[in-house]
Parts: sequence; structure tokens; C-alpha cells
Amino acid sequence: MTNDVFEVIRERRSIRAFKPQNIPDEIVAKLLEAACRAPSAGNLQPWKFYVVKNEEIKKKLSAAAFNQSFVAQAPVVIVVCALPEESASRYGERGRSLYCIQDTAAAVQNLLLAAWALGIGSCWVGAFDEQMAASVLGLSKKERPVAIISLGYPRKDSNLWETSRKPVETVAEFIE
Repeated sequence: MTNDVFEVIRERRSIRAFKPQNIPDEIVAKLLEAACRAPSAGNLQPWKFYVVKNEEIKKKLSAAAFNQSFVAQAPVVIVVCALPEESASRYGERGRSLYCIQDTAAAVQNLLLAAWALGIGSCWVGAFDEQMAASVLGLSKKERPVAIISLGYPRKDSNLWETSRKPVETVAEFIE
């Protein structure tokens, strides 16, 4: 566990193999608080988080995620939903199609970094059938599932190797 944000950013990995160990509710609450502290356009906070521990629902979400089995095996799964009309209420179509997605992405990143800082592995799943996930959770038309986050304590055989990143000088251009 670390509080050094740069170390957490550098060391965080996507984890797809979890110990069969529950995550205490207090820790899940901390992760949700971190997510809710993310910036959002106009501070509208156009998001909703579904915390799933039910085995049957996790299996259905795994199926919606094109049978990525680690979703069902995670002790906790959080489905992050955007609320496009909340963003559109102030920003019109740009809020509906872009800002609410950016806002939920910022919330997901906060959640992932907080999880890693607390010794919890996670994986941000974007490959899933939105309609199927919405149906599994009984979502209203106002809620758009944009991310499935699997959470759990990493197994020793988890993919903890360092991932490569493009050098900053190849992705950044300075205009002075």
C-alpha cells in the first residue's frame, strides 16, 4: 500500500486473476469515494456505480463481456454508467456524446488508482455488449454502461509484469 501517487500510477497493472477473498465494504466505499472525487464538466457528476457481488449477475456480466471469465471470478464488479442527459442538460449534444464519457472515464481512473494504492487489483473492461449489460442490471434508458471494473486481491500468478509505454517524446509535442 502506498500514498505516492506517482508510484501508484507507475506500478498499477490490469489484473485478471484474483484470490477468492472478499473485499470489505469499507474498502469498496473508499473506492467509490475516490471515483466520485473525479472532475466532471460543470461538476455535474453524470455517473452511477453498480456494485455487484451476486454470483449469478457477475456470470451474466461476464457473458456480456464476451465471456471474459475473470469478470465472473472477481469478488466485486463495478459497472460504471454515464448519465448522458444530465450532461446534455447543460452542454447539449457535446455533453451527451462526449462530456459524460470523459467524466466517467476520469471516475474510473480514480477508482483504479485508489484500488491499487489499497492493494486491490482491477481491470477496466470496455469490451462488452452494452445492451446486454444494461439488461442484466435492469438499467433505465437514462443510464449508459460504459465500463465494467473487476476488483479483487491479485493472485500470485497474476500478470504483474511491467508493461511498456511509448516514450513521452514520441507522444508529446511542445508548442512555445
